[in-house]
Amino acid sequence: MPFEILTIPCLSDNYAFLAHDAGSGATLCVDVPEAGPILRALTQKGWTLSHVLLTHHHADHVQGLGDLLAAHPATVIGAAADAHRLPSLDSAVAEGDTLQIGDQTGHVIDVPGHTIGHIAVHFPTSHAVFTADSLMALGCGRLFEGTPDQMWQSLSKLMEMPPETMIYSGHEYTMANAKFALTVDPGNSALISRSDAISAARDQGRATIPSTMAEELATNPFLRASDPAIRARLGLQDASDAAVFAEIRKRKDHF
Repeated sequence: MPFEILTIPCLSDNYAFLAHDAGSGATLCVDVPEAGPILRALTQKGWTLSHVLLTHHHADHVQGLGDLLAAHPATVIGAAADAHRLPSLDSAVAEGDTLQIGDQTGHVIDVPGHTIGHIAVHFPTSHAVFTADSLMALGCGRLFEGTPDQMWQSLSKLMEMPPETMIYSGHEYTMANAKFALTVDPGNSALISRSDAISAARDQGRATIPSTMAEELATNPFLRASDPAIRARLGLQDASDAAVFAEIRKRKDHF
């Protein structure tokens, strides 16, 4: 059986996620922007927290950990490369390592770019990948520490996942990302339709996370560096995919 996954709004625009394995009762929390909403969800579902995954060190992804652990002691997992900047870890992991959450096996992927030590974790049986601020709905994280080449390599790894994979990213930035995407890829009918659906969802107060890999491949300009229409619009017909990505990221930074 796959995870039951809850998307939990936190702070002004963050998301945490609870992934529950019914067979074993194990429950994973991915990132802890604040404890209150996560604790309420655990109580409402009657779940006991067993593991916490921290995708990267930024405060809006880790600052609620102490309060969460005070109520629900759990095994804390994070990137070995970022261990010096993360809260105390029980398990430090890197690409190629696996996480066992009850009957679910997660595969750790290094995805530097937004930060150097950022990780994502893919649970194939649940068709889910937790990407936080690497691959985002219609976007990708700002490059605070890494280079465009690093982020392009990170996104390229994620793009290889099956199209039905659900992308659980860390923020409700999708509407703003859609507005930018339309400046880069204005003739994309799938993007136009998705933008309309996003506006309707937000008008109703609904989350736009998760999305699917198929949606992202069809509409996310940061994954579409090889698209001839985008290349022509940017005047980069003969550039490498990484160079096209870098130009898109630069334009988003100044949008």
